[in-house]
Amino acid sequence: MLGLSRKDTSFLLIVIFLTLATPLLLQPFPEDSALAQFNAGYPDLMQRFAIFGIFAIGFNILFGLTGYLSFGHAAFLGVGSYSAVWMFKLLTMNVIPALILAVIVSGLFALLIGYVSLRRSGIYFSILTLAFAQMMFALAYSVLTPITGGETGLQLSLNDPRILGVSQTPEGNIPVPHLFGLEMRDSVQWAVGGWEFTFNAGYYFCAVIAILVFYLSMRIFRSPFGMMLRAVKTNQTRMNYTGLNPRPYTLAAFVISGMYAGLAGGLMAAMDPLAGAERMQWTASGEVVLMTILGGAGTLMGPVLGAGFIKYFENIFSKINDNVLHAWFAFLPDGLEDVVVAIIHPFVGKGWHLTLGILFMLVVIFLPGGLVEGYRRLTRAFRRTPRPDPRRDPEHHPGPVPHVGE
Repeated sequence: MLGLSRKDTSFLLIVIFLTLATPLLLQPFPEDSALAQFNAGYPDLMQRFAIFGIFAIGFNILFGLTGYLSFGHAAFLGVGSYSAVWMFKLLTMNVIPALILAVIVSGLFALLIGYVSLRRSGIYFSILTLAFAQMMFALAYSVLTPITGGETGLQLSLNDPRILGVSQTPEGNIPVPHLFGLEMRDSVQWAVGGWEFTFNAGYYFCAVIAILVFYLSMRIFRSPFGMMLRAVKTNQTRMNYTGLNPRPYTLAAFVISGMYAGLAGGLMAAMDPLAGAERMQWTASGEVVLMTILGGAGTLMGPVLGAGFIKYFENIFSKINDNVLHAWFAFLPDGLEDVVVAIIHPFVGKGWHLTLGILFMLVVIFLPGGLVEGYRRLTRAFRRTPRPDPRRDPEHHPGPVPHVGE
């Protein structure tokens, strides 16, 4: 089915179900519960799960398959965002043309940067990509201010010369991104008992695109092209000895990965039509590296799990403040409650980076293969059946023990 094996098709169907059911799965606790703090089923966060999942899937095609570690992939994320916003300003607020332009422009930038950077490998390649990304960040922040908006960012205005569409609504507001009339911010609320589920048009648009690019990555992983990329990672020197030139394959992987990043940047602009130079900083590139390694580099589902893990805990830990902690530990005596809150305080709120760093460190130490390795260990532990001990098995009847010499 769809060019996939039966096992891969079943896996894809599970991914589709989990993606479409995310608004339900991320709201496990009633709204009036103290544990509602851990709910994550609201549009902005769900959109980020899908968008950064796309970003990480694309990065994994380069790093996971070829072993080339890029520290400058945020450059393509920023280029995609700028391209999408310019399409909104000049042509139409429909998100489809904006995403197409974002993918094309980011692919061209990836072709140029990859052609130069892939002349080197290892740490030299990583430093080159980082240098290119920082140069693009500096240009967007200062020299190219008329195009990028500088430090304030590129955003829509009431005077945009939009060809297909109006510059402002009858109410005098800036139009919002839409998909043939369906606005990305439209949501439907569904209240069931103490739960309230939100089904957002923007999330489902991102989710459908995420499913499509995930399917494309599966085809790449299972294709002869993907096998060649694995050969590059395994032993590039041996490939050269056999007469195969690895550069076209690595350059193609770099361009595809950059187009994925541009698509993610375009989706970010489609959900919130604003593009800033901060999306091109080295910290954003480092974040996608962490997502991929944390989930499991070189695996299909690992980057998605890593992106969801980081974005979920980043959001949850950052919004836990002292008031929430006091509400959780109100059952303790006053003095003990204050001590417990004082101990936990440095790890939440503004200190959420510390907690996330500890979690990342624990995963890297105990699960070098990422979260996917943890899942595999669990499945092996549950599937393992102990071998019967012949000495304790009543149905085992060994023959007579022969005498020495027989």
